[in-house]
Amino acid sequence: MRAALAIAKATVGEAIRRKVLLIILFVAVALLFIAPMLGDLSARSEDTILVGFILGVVQMASAVLAITLTVYMIPNEVERRTIYTILSKPVQRHQFLLGKYLGAVAALGLMMGLMAVVVLLVFVVVKHQPAKGVELIGAIGLQFVQMSLLASVAICLSTRVAPLVNFFLSGGIYLIGTLGFTFFDSFASNENSSAFARVVSKLVTAVLPNFAAFNVQNKFINPTSTITDPMKYYTSAVMVAALYITVMLIVGIFWFERQEV
Repeated sequence: MRAALAIAKATVGEAIRRKVLLIILFVAVALLFIAPMLGDLSARSEDTILVGFILGVVQMASAVLAITLTVYMIPNEVERRTIYTILSKPVQRHQFLLGKYLGAVAALGLMMGLMAVVVLLVFVVVKHQPAKGVELIGAIGLQFVQMSLLASVAICLSTRVAPLVNFFLSGGIYLIGTLGFTFFDSFASNENSSAFARVVSKLVTAVLPNFAAFNVQNKFINPTSTITDPMKYYTSAVMVAALYITVMLIVGIFWFERQEV
């Protein structure tokens, strides 16, 4: 475990030095700072627009960061041939991949943490609504769990496919799991659907993670939408994510152990 943590620490430093990640983070933070100005666009639902915009910016920026952080990790090490130096030391392949993932999640946590601080400042200093700011931090925390899951998918696929292919594949899985999961779930449970549609839908919902379950924007945007037991909901979401992450890392390690580098 010490070797994995050492690799994770080096990975965090490498991520912080990557300009493309800092540019994405800078754009996201800038958008969060100017978000209160959106209230002037609609006096009818100022808070609704502000909350929706803020959570949307954090989610989109975090998804791009999570994928960008992980799709190049393994391929870059192989291309630069630094992986040979690392694996020549008493470091196993599973420790290397686990360390890379932990480093990516830690770097992602730092970046999302910065965005969360900006969100809190917006609601405390500008909007004078500290309670809502704290509540939004909880929503961003659940988004962090979501992005940790997305990172595990991307780093698993990075052991088998090229970075560019992985970028679109991981992004596609995320979009389906976020926007299309309810669609496939309705097909799977609809008796009027064709047998083929039900089989395909059940396969999709059984294999792909339900990324939409980590989005709790509705309770902020739609007053009629509530979570009856937030603690139970959040705990269940974290447990499901932990299960998927474990499976993704196991599959990634299995593929990586059999990859010639």
